[in-house]
Amino acid sequence: MKKLSYKSAHEELEKILEEIQSPDTDVDKLSGKIKRAGELIKFCKTKLRMAEEETKKIVDEMKGNDTPGSTN
Repeated sequence: MKKLSYKSAHEELEKILEEIQSPDTDVDKLSGKIKRAGELIKFCKTKLRMAEEETKKIVDEMKGNDTPGSTN
């Protein structure tokens, strides 16, 4: 999963959703698809959290608040 991008994970999630909603879904493979979807959701949440933290850090640096307790 380390080489996976957010975009490709999101696309794979959408594909899984389509497959799950299809009336032709193979019930024997359903639990595997759900498990994979859970892994992808966790991956995407982590990527979003990291992006949010990085963005906040950049904004804080631009405001002159690069470290907590800074005297800038």
